[in-house]
Amino acid sequence: MEQNNKKIKSFTDLNAWKEAHKLVIIIYKITKPFPDEEKFGLVSQMRRAVISITSNIAEGFSRQSYNEKSQFYSIAQGSTTEIQNQILAAKDIGYLPKEDFKKLAKQAVIVHKIINGLIKKTRAIHNS
Repeated sequence: MEQNNKKIKSFTDLNAWKEAHKLVIIIYKITKPFPDEEKFGLVSQMRRAVISITSNIAEGFSRQSYNEKSQFYSIAQGSTTEIQNQILAAKDIGYLPKEDFKKLAKQAVIVHKIINGLIKKTRAIHNS
């Protein structure tokens, strides 16, 4: 598997992981000033979901079979959708300013598309 003509040696070489990691950093920074009453609610939920994205990409990368890889990448995709829902809730509740929401929403779409491509590429390699 190659990406941008560079050999992929580690999960950290995957564009899907790199973009998801950016989302992790943004989520952690943006949720820091959320109200204390949300630390064990929405903040915890958002942080667990976003870490799940990169963790499942990493775990999928290390799996040998297509079915296992695909399963972990699909879980990462589901966690990305979960984050999209949570940032909408945070915005609508009033915890997330419009500009932060736009930044997060844009990055989440990027992550979603790249993971989708990773799933398709994994499937194509399996079927070839």
